[in-house]
Amino acid sequence: MARVEPIIPAVAGPSPAALLAEDLEAAHGSGTAIEILEAALGSVLAGRIALVSSFGADSAVLLHLAATVDRDLPVIFLETGKHFPETLRYRDRLIERLGLTDVRSIAPDPARLAEIDPNGTLWFSQPDLCCRIRKVEPLARALAGFDGWISGRKRFQAATRAALPAFEADGFRVKVNPIARWSRADIDGYAALHDLPTHPLVEQGFRSIGCMPCTDKVADGEDERAGRWRGGAKTECGIHLGLVGREADGSGI
Repeated sequence: MARVEPIIPAVAGPSPAALLAEDLEAAHGSGTAIEILEAALGSVLAGRIALVSSFGADSAVLLHLAATVDRDLPVIFLETGKHFPETLRYRDRLIERLGLTDVRSIAPDPARLAEIDPNGTLWFSQPDLCCRIRKVEPLARALAGFDGWISGRKRFQAATRAALPAFEADGFRVKVNPIARWSRADIDGYAALHDLPTHPLVEQGFRSIGCMPCTDKVADGEDERAGRWRGGAKTECGIHLGLVGREADGSGI
């Protein structure tokens, strides 16, 4: 993959992204979700930040918050080719409902699929590699030209997310988690207050919705992400593990 040069340059010591994230966290990390979004979009990241959405179970809440601040904010959706049909229809419904003007559906590189996953069954034998070519690499390309990105991760979703800050460094970019401190009650309450449509699979027991082959229903008492890659040690697709920057500069290939 061709090298993607970061706009925030790499230097010795703490990166500019790390320093900026630290400053933003100190000044705005305890604010409301709207205040966190306004701080991110009004900082030096203005015009150089995108929101990454799966259009999954809770996506309507963050997208509504973002649309309240700026409906023209770029929104990146990773069209892996393995989504539930319900997710694609839900994406289109939310785009229309919220008036989002710049949703970018990013597909994997066809040459990479033909080379590595010609039969479309890589998810079964090598799920990490499948996520890399269908999510991590496409996101690295999609984020070229951006210095920051916004995520919908929440602390309550899983033990691996229990200490999420509002602002953090992700390689040479700043990652913003506006609803990291929200509870399940906060999410549901906001969705009800604004009459936001729910993902059609939620009522069937899916609490975290990703690609169809790797998503299962969640039982009462389980972490909300327990249905992702059920039965394996895998808990993340890779886009939240600092792999995007490594794919962008070629070091993760």
